Amino acid sequence: MHVVVIGAYGSAGAAVAEGLAPAVGTRIDQLTLIDDGEPGGGLCILEGCMPSKELLSAAGHRFQGRVDDRLTGDPHGLDLDRIVAEKNDRTRGWAGHRRESIHEIADDENAEFIHAPATFVDDHTIEVDGRTIEADYVVIATGSVPNVPDIPGLEEAGYHTSKDLLHATELPESAVLLGFGYVGLEMAPYLAEAGVDLTVIEHDERPIDEADPEFGDALLDIYREEFDIDIRTAVFEERVTETDDGIRLDLVDADGNAGPDPVEAESIFCFTGRVPNLDRLGLEHTSLSPADDWIDATMRPPNDDRTFVVGDANGREPILHVAKEQGYQTAENVLAHARGEPIEPYGNVHHHVIFSGAAVYPFARVGHTPRSAVEAGHSIVTATRQASDDGVFKSKDVPHGLGRLVVDADDGTVLGWQGLHHHADVMAKTLQLAVEMELDVREIPDRAYHPTTPETLDGLIRECAAGVTDDAE
Repeated sequence: MHVVVIGAYGSAGAAVAEGLAPAVGTRIDQLTLIDDGEPGGGLCILEGCMPSKELLSAAGHRFQGRVDDRLTGDPHGLDLDRIVAEKNDRTRGWAGHRRESIHEIADDENAEFIHAPATFVDDHTIEVDGRTIEADYVVIATGSVPNVPDIPGLEEAGYHTSKDLLHATELPESAVLLGFGYVGLEMAPYLAEAGVDLTVIEHDERPIDEADPEFGDALLDIYREEFDIDIRTAVFEERVTETDDGIRLDLVDADGNAGPDPVEAESIFCFTGRVPNLDRLGLEHTSLSPADDWIDATMRPPNDDRTFVVGDANGREPILHVAKEQGYQTAENVLAHARGEPIEPYGNVHHHVIFSGAAVYPFARVGHTPRSAVEAGHSIVTATRQASDDGVFKSKDVPHGLGRLVVDADDGTVLGWQGLHHHADVMAKTLQLAVEMELDVREIPDRAYHPTTPETLDGLIRECAAGVTDDAE
């Protein structure tokens, strides 16, 4: 059996390779790992979630020093050259470790690594580096690329992507930010703390579609009041026009009517999501037809049971830990299918973190919201707590945000949690355990060490536990 993995340096591809490695030389006659990354190491390591935290760390330190009125003197500036240099040094090291792990797998006499682009000749025949490989199974793990919206004049005027920002040692005095999802929410405070006069375009009434409305509204307040960012909500881009000083962005409302004031700025940052990176693979020579929701939970297309598409490349849930878990599951499924055994669909509990507010005020969600819990058939008890209700948030000068817990009203099972406040990213792990282990809220200790920020969880636990008890009586 010959298995080919295209995109082996990425998080999903590396997980597939790691999962298949023990079977190389026994159940797998030949494993071919392919990647054309230069230097290679995957989006998260080189141009995504890891390097962005270097920028956010610097912005967060400046922000907290700037807003704390117990401190005197001018706030520090951001040394962009130093930020980028240290970021590059660390990310190159991490990427090197990833490449080494793939090369170690390829050292087996029944495995190989090819550093070149791959294209399909037919469903399971690959051309790469002057060779033609006929595979029994193919795994596509080619990641994603920036999604650039079709706005008249945008290409002509030019724009910067998140990759550009991660390497930028100079920034414009003013900018328009398109896209207020994960990347926009994380990068906007960095730009603001670096001194950019920023205007954000948000198509909806508020950001964070996956959260209850109160969380998006709270985040708007934080960005407007604490970071002095101009956020235009419920507006859409009509056209971009070049000007002597930069660009002008004309806007329309949700009905397509002109009226919202245009925005003039020096530059545009385009953070409008990502799409699967499939265009260079020659899929037109195969039976594969990429579309929305074309890959099922087994990571396969509907018309080919020996091709798997994993990670960002399948567009299902472009999150790092999801990509890795899909990769490991795919390795198991390849081996199971080859044995003639049933394969397992991939499933997971919702577990997302946005490092919003310069990572000082991150948003996290684990499991259900109240709405999704009801839609799933649960009777629920909920509790909501403002960060300002807990003195520790005030004493640490991080008083903004809120948290919400939802449990099953009949048996107390913890169903979900949302947090937008200091340390919410860290608390998400605790709530992951509670949700995935289906803990009864009445059995969870409500005694965080005092004074620490997880005391806010104690309040949510007590209130929900009391609600379940009252209903049971």
